Amino acid sequence: MAETTGASGAIRGVPGPDHLVAGRYRLTSKIGGGGMGAVWLARDERLERDVAAKQVISTEGLTQEEADELRRRALHEGRLAARLQHRNAVAMYDVALDRGEPWLVMEYLPSRSLAQVLHMTGSMPERQVAQIGAQMADALVEAHEAGIIHRDIKPGNILIANRGRASGTVKLSDFGIARAKGDDAGPTGIITGTPAYFAPEVARGTEPSEASDLYSLGATLYTALEGAPPFGVDEDSIALLHKVALGQINPPKNDGPLVRVILDMLQPSPKRRPSLIEARDRLAAVAAGGGNPAAILAAPLQATEGAPAVWLRRTAGERTPGDRAPSARTTASDPIERKRPIPPAPRPSAYVPPPVAPPSKMSNAVLAAWIIGGFIVLAAIIAGIIIALG
Repeated sequence: MAETTGASGAIRGVPGPDHLVAGRYRLTSKIGGGGMGAVWLARDERLERDVAAKQVISTEGLTQEEADELRRRALHEGRLAARLQHRNAVAMYDVALDRGEPWLVMEYLPSRSLAQVLHMTGSMPERQVAQIGAQMADALVEAHEAGIIHRDIKPGNILIANRGRASGTVKLSDFGIARAKGDDAGPTGIITGTPAYFAPEVARGTEPSEASDLYSLGATLYTALEGAPPFGVDEDSIALLHKVALGQINPPKNDGPLVRVILDMLQPSPKRRPSLIEARDRLAAVAAGGGNPAAILAAPLQATEGAPAVWLRRTAGERTPGDRAPSARTTASDPIERKRPIPPAPRPSAYVPPPVAPPSKMSNAVLAAWIIGGFIVLAAIIAGIIIALG
């Protein structure tokens, strides 16, 4: 780890693999990034388990006041996330300081994000989308009861476990910009989150609320079902914000019970949207398809007929963090999708009919007997005709 000294006077550095954070968490490999910093796969050497360690953006080069504010935000995120203990939310384990730099230590879930799945497939089947929505709504109900507004619900922050016994488990992640109800709103005019999934009132500058979390979840489900966000895609964030502020979504191409729930969640007016509990129950009913909606909330995401478990698929050469080197032995159940050479089509074989035995030669005696017999029969027929006419 290369060490430097920042404006605040603390020793800083750029961590790398094998770095020991706070004397406890051994970094293994970088697995992603978030709004505040990089995320590493690490080993908790005290409890002997894998964890995700989120490195908050370095305070190097910041003033003492700015560095203190960054640390305060990290502690704030950790405390908020620690309030939430739900099967469909990534658990927060620890907030650690390493050489003056804050780290958030969280549950490690080997997974694909919903955004990655949609990148492969474009969209997902109705019942799978409904189940994801029901479970995320259930986690948000508990978050809101704990006084937490997420503020950045989007496909990239929904994880689907793709290995081990947890496979198919769906979890909401990244409370990096979450805020407790009643917190100071911060600097005026700053909008945090992802514009494509904003509620119209947030795009107009209103503070995020439970209703705007519901809207963002609806926009995420719309994207999973339709293959594109409700306001389309625009690289110009300001232009996109204007579209969102108007609240006029692109009409969905699909139809059915799930679309009706999503459109209610995407009502421009927060007062006309359903409650999270109502949305959760309606989404669970769609996912159950006539079965038990309550079971949907606790069940892992399932592959169904016509709806494969695409979150398990891995492309050729892809390795997820923690994977061992590929073995020479591969079973038919290996989820890695490989490019195999297509065997040449077998050449059509020429059809050879079975040999027919040649007729055996008749003896002369037998042939003579056939001829004499034929004449006798013919003579009898002629005699019969003469008698009949006379």
